Amino acid sequence: MRRQDFYFDLPQALIAQHPVAERSASRLLVMQGKTLSDASFVDVLDYMTPDDCLIFNNTRVIPARLHGQKATGGQVEVLVERILSDTDVWAHIRASRAPKAGSRLTLEGRIPVTVTGREGALFKLVFAPEETDHATALEVIEAFGHMPLPPYIEREDDQADQERYQTVYASEPGAVAAPTAGLHFDEPLMAKLNDRGVATGFVTLHVGAGTFKPVQVDNIAEHTMHSEVIDVPDETVALIRRTREKGGRVIAVGTTCIRALESAAAASDDGELSAFQGETDIFITPGYHFRVIDGLITNFHLPESTLIMLVSALGGYDNTMRAYRHAVNSEYRFFSYGDAMLVLPDRRP
Repeated sequence: MRRQDFYFDLPQALIAQHPVAERSASRLLVMQGKTLSDASFVDVLDYMTPDDCLIFNNTRVIPARLHGQKATGGQVEVLVERILSDTDVWAHIRASRAPKAGSRLTLEGRIPVTVTGREGALFKLVFAPEETDHATALEVIEAFGHMPLPPYIEREDDQADQERYQTVYASEPGAVAAPTAGLHFDEPLMAKLNDRGVATGFVTLHVGAGTFKPVQVDNIAEHTMHSEVIDVPDETVALIRRTREKGGRVIAVGTTCIRALESAAAASDDGELSAFQGETDIFITPGYHFRVIDGLITNFHLPESTLIMLVSALGGYDNTMRAYRHAVNSEYRFFSYGDAMLVLPDRRP
C-alpha cells in the first residue's frame, strides 16, 4: 500500500489543544465491523461483557523537555528519549548547530549536562545529579522538566498538563508521549469496569518521540519503525489465557498495547503469547495476522501515520477510512487530547 492511501483532509480546528473538563466526557465513535455508531465514552461499558478483559499500558510520562544554553550562549531544547542509567540518557537536541562530543550544556539555568556522543538523531547526555541535590538523572528531570506535549498542540505546557497528560494508572516512568487512549479512563469508570466483572491487565511500552515520526516513503513496506522498550508480564499473559478459555475478548487500550502484545507473541517460538521483556520495532499494516487482540480503544490519529495504518489493519482499510471521514464530518476532536474510537472487527484471532 502507499502512504497516500491513508490521507484524509483534517481541518485544523478539529485538533484538540486542551482536554475536556472530565476525562470520561469525551465522545466515542464505535466501529463494529462496517457499522458506525456515535456514543459517549462512558458508553464503552455497554460494549464490554464480564468475560472480556481490557489491557492498559501503565507507562508514565516523564517531563522530558528541558530548555537551556550551550557554553557559547546558544539556545538548546532537549527532549529526553530514554533513561539509560542514574546519570546517562539518550536525547534529541534542537539547536542552531548540533553540539559536539565533550560540549557542556546548562539546562533550566541550573542543570549541568555533558554531551558524550551521538548515534543518528540521538545524543548521549551525562547528568551530574548531585550538583542539583538529586540522586539520579530521572529525579532531576522530574524536578525541572516540562511535559513533552506533542508538536500538534501549539502551546506551552501548563500545570494542568502534569495531571491530564498522564493516565490515572501510570506507574512505570519512561515515556515521552502519553498512551493517549488511556487518558479517557478515570477512577469512577475503572471502578465500574470492575463492578461489571471486566478484568484489567497491564503491559508497559515506553512511548518514544518516534511515535510522531512521519512516514516519508511512498511504499509503506519500506518504512522503518523506531524501537521502544516493552514489558509483557506473566500475570497479563495468564489473564489473557483465562479470558480466551472463557470465550471472552481481549481489548487493547491503545495502539501501544497492541504493539507490545503482538510483539511478545511474535517473539515466542510457537507464536503463542508469552511473557517478554525487550524492545520492539513492529510495524503493523493492513494484511497483518493478529495473534492476540480482538478489539481496540484508540484516539484519532494523524493522516498517513503508522498509527492509522495499524487501526486499518485491525478494523479493515475501507471501514477505517470511512470511519475517519465520518469523524471529520461529525466534528470529533482529534489526536492526544481528542475523542476516542472503539474498534470491534468481525474476525477474531
